[in-house]
Amino acid sequence: MSRRVRRKVARRGKDKVVLPSYPEIEDEGSSLDHRVAVDWTRLPDDTVIQLFSCLNYRDRASLSSTCRTWRILGISPCLWQSLDLRAHKCDATTAASLASRCMNLQKLRFRGAESADAIINLQAKGLREISGDYCRKITDASLSVIAARHEALESLQLGPDFCERISSDAIKAIAICCPKLRKLRLSGIRDIDGEAINALAKHCWNLTDIGFIDCLNVDEIALGNVASVRFLSVAGTTNMKWVLVSQHWSKLTSLTGLDVSRTDVVPTVLRLFSSSRSLKVLCALNCPALEEDANLATNNYKGKLLLALFTDIFKGLASLFADISKKDRSIFSDWRNLKKKDKNLDEIMSWLEWILSHSLLRIAESNPQGLDNFWLSQGAALLLSLMQSLQEDVQERAATGLATFVVIDDENASIDGGRAEAVMQDGGIRLLLNLARSWREGLQSEAAKAIANLSVNANVAKAVAEEGGINILSNLARSMNRLVAEEAAGGLWNLSVGEEHKGAIAEAGGVKALVDLIFKWSTGGDGVLERAAGALANLAADDKCSMEVAVVGGVHALVMLARNCKFEGVQEQAARALANLAAHGDSNSNNAAVGREAGALEALVQLTRSPHEGVRQEAAGALWNLSFDDRNREAIAAAGGVEALVALAHSCSNASPGLQERAAGALWGLSVSEANSIAIGREGGVAPLIALAHSLCEDVHETAAGALWNLAFNPGNAFRIVEEGGVPALVGLCSSSASKMARFMAALALAYMFDGRMDEFALIGTSSESTSKSISLDGARRMALKNIEAFVLTFSDPHTFAAAAASSAPAALTQVTDSARIQEAGHLRCSGAEIGRFVAMLRNPSSILKACAAFALLQFTIPGGRHAVHHVTLLQNAGAPRVLRAAAAAATAPLEAKIFARIVLRNLEHHQIELQSKE
Repeated sequence: MSRRVRRKVARRGKDKVVLPSYPEIEDEGSSLDHRVAVDWTRLPDDTVIQLFSCLNYRDRASLSSTCRTWRILGISPCLWQSLDLRAHKCDATTAASLASRCMNLQKLRFRGAESADAIINLQAKGLREISGDYCRKITDASLSVIAARHEALESLQLGPDFCERISSDAIKAIAICCPKLRKLRLSGIRDIDGEAINALAKHCWNLTDIGFIDCLNVDEIALGNVASVRFLSVAGTTNMKWVLVSQHWSKLTSLTGLDVSRTDVVPTVLRLFSSSRSLKVLCALNCPALEEDANLATNNYKGKLLLALFTDIFKGLASLFADISKKDRSIFSDWRNLKKKDKNLDEIMSWLEWILSHSLLRIAESNPQGLDNFWLSQGAALLLSLMQSLQEDVQERAATGLATFVVIDDENASIDGGRAEAVMQDGGIRLLLNLARSWREGLQSEAAKAIANLSVNANVAKAVAEEGGINILSNLARSMNRLVAEEAAGGLWNLSVGEEHKGAIAEAGGVKALVDLIFKWSTGGDGVLERAAGALANLAADDKCSMEVAVVGGVHALVMLARNCKFEGVQEQAARALANLAAHGDSNSNNAAVGREAGALEALVQLTRSPHEGVRQEAAGALWNLSFDDRNREAIAAAGGVEALVALAHSCSNASPGLQERAAGALWGLSVSEANSIAIGREGGVAPLIALAHSLCEDVHETAAGALWNLAFNPGNAFRIVEEGGVPALVGLCSSSASKMARFMAALALAYMFDGRMDEFALIGTSSESTSKSISLDGARRMALKNIEAFVLTFSDPHTFAAAAASSAPAALTQVTDSARIQEAGHLRCSGAEIGRFVAMLRNPSSILKACAAFALLQFTIPGGRHAVHHVTLLQNAGAPRVLRAAAAAATAPLEAKIFARIVLRNLEHHQIELQSKE
């Protein structure tokens, strides 16, 4: 979803000239004496050409424009024998601009129908090899024109995705126009009829390698007429008539290798394998009919090689060599390093590399059940061996296979830990990182994708970091190739999940690279934008990294995505990143910075209306965090946030707990302001919050209780809560929630509702508004007070309280404090009006409310609480010490109220002493 490229050194006398194989990627191991000035214009021509050879055509053109000499060298025929256009938009205009350089072009790789249509504009009539992918929209007409313009063509490969719009007509055109064709590999064609295949047999006498892969229908009889074929693959092709295969393919006297992987081939076809004098290799991976025949695993085909999931593939490959002393697992590397080459064996092994890489990728993509043992015992090792192939397309497919076979749930980004660690144990991480250093962008992209997927596993992520993978990925994220940058950003996204990797990513310049990606691909790059925003979201959760994100322009970049991008994945990650940036409270200024960014709050409010739940959830979470800033809170309301969040709360009764928690949380944050609290009540926000209070999730309990607590401060809202049936909901939270915080805030909400202030409003409200509902406030009050008392008593151990009442020793009060403390309550911040209300509650005739108020003030003033000093100051300003002393000494007050009041007084004294010591 490469990092660093080797730098080549050319010697000039005693000096060294360092030639980066990619202009933006440095090798940590190389060094350059900065005291030596290098005159780049005086480099030898062959050195400049070597430098050019390591660049893609876009960078080569840029470098050629620097001076006249380099412009001449930049069009040297040797530099333009091979061209890879896959990573770039190549239309007719682009192709025409390259035409003057492509006179001697031999090999071309492209991607997509538009590039296919543009190929003829390159005017590369001498093309010998064409390879294309993403070919679903390529038509017969396009392919026929390509064939007609390139008569010297020797190799044509289209796939591995399906060529759905290509038919037998195009194959006939290829046969007639390209008589020198030696290799033809096509994927996903619906029907290949006998006329097309016979045309190949008639006109292409040198055609030795045919691949009709994942096709629907292929004429088996006609294939028996292509006498020149040595290597044939029908892997994944359906509707094969195996009786006809046995009868007619026996005439193929040159057939050396046959691939029937992923087909319904029947055991009787093995007679062809046994009887054919020329056929040496039969590849039949993932063929259910063969795997069900227990006898096949023990059969001995003398001088022949059967490759299947039930065979030892490495051992089988080693049997092709005369030197049986070779180690099975290193057979591919041993073959590549042979000094004495065997042309026939080389052709077999090269073909095997290609078909194995293709079939293993397809098997990994389909992820059939029951293959764990295969992948762990030899599949992973095969892919790692193929990654070291000299064939670039084999390397790419093997890396893609590694990225794919570990994934067991793409939707939830889950990977198989055993498979991932098998790759790691076989040295796969280092191999992938080395592949990522290649100057070939196709290899960089696929290697980065594999590293990204594997890094979901924490152990693999650690190994990637230890092998220098973070620096490599950070460098790759700067690539001008969108596909490379996208996969590198995906790797940083997965690595940034681990707290231990966040700092390393920042130190490697990864934060700036990710932010720059957003500006670079702000349009037309949804994949890279989602990954970059996702990585920044993870990094922003770290306080230090969040500041780095802001410093390098991340706030502006993420707000730009939230405002302008229409792709839900990007919107979700951008909103999540903004939420995390705003989550650090007083430790940095990012919360305020996000709010000040033009259009940020409006964009987030708009995203709460998205049809996609993930986007709504993250937008609500961002607004929740941003609402902790006073200015942001009012600006959100001005941007329509109250109405939007009330509507969201109404709509999420059946949504995920995450969305419910954030919707209620955002309303909780906004309701800190009395004006917003009144607006939420007026907009109908009470009813959905009561509904959310019935959730089975304790996180939702907390946010719903917190929002209702704030709303209940206003008598009008308190009355609405009673009207809407909120008392039973709050009583349920107070008595039954698994969350202490939810129980605490529910108790405080009930205390606000029945401390007497709502009674006056109820009388006025019913007469002035003609309320039709009949409400028994007395019954609701009794229910509320009963449960408030029960809640407070759960923190009141009789023995501990008796000891504290009988002694003035600090230890006794400390013991009560420790048992009564609700740790999370230290994060709550009350206003002066709220503190004043609790102080007033200490004078309330209700002994239950007195105890509740004292208990609340205890929680808010415990030393070490985040806002304890703030609350102590408010209490001092409200004249609370006198009221607390009276409550502690009142003869008629309950024991709990007395003890809690004494503890609050002690807390005030503690903070006063601490303040004096600082002065």
